Amino acid sequence: MLDSNKIVVGIADCAVAKKPLKLSTVGLGSCVGITVYDKKIHLGGLLHIMLPSIRQARLKANPAKFADSGIEYLLEEVKKEGAVKRRLEAKIAGGASMFANSSFNIGERNIRSVKQTFEDLDIPIVAEDTGKNYGRTIIFDTSTGTLHIKSAFKGNKEI
Repeated sequence: MLDSNKIVVGIADCAVAKKPLKLSTVGLGSCVGITVYDKKIHLGGLLHIMLPSIRQARLKANPAKFADSGIEYLLEEVKKEGAVKRRLEAKIAGGASMFANSSFNIGERNIRSVKQTFEDLDIPIVAEDTGKNYGRTIIFDTSTGTLHIKSAFKGNKEI
């Protein structure tokens, strides 16, 4: 069923919306879903990053693919729509270790990069559901700032 109040954000992509719209992304394994929200104007953004940093990348055409450049890009987009940086708060989900013997630890590196970028930008992360070993789908409600998290193995929760 098509939900006309929901915008689906793909991998290495982002979107910005005001209430009553919802923003959603699926397939958060080692990827991280990042939301920023200005509750005064009920404006939010959702970013689905794949990798920790654009600095080590050979292909740099898509800033939304990386935690550091993606967060900066998302902030630019929400500010264009009227958000004020000092009112922003962030929530994050994902960054799982999907493969038991992986030495790359992409999920863990993604989480570290997201947290460091927000710390550097002085934007608080007010809630998170990160790590572990399972995938997630998230739906961000711009009316309330609530992040709904769904997992086939761990059920549903809200942060």
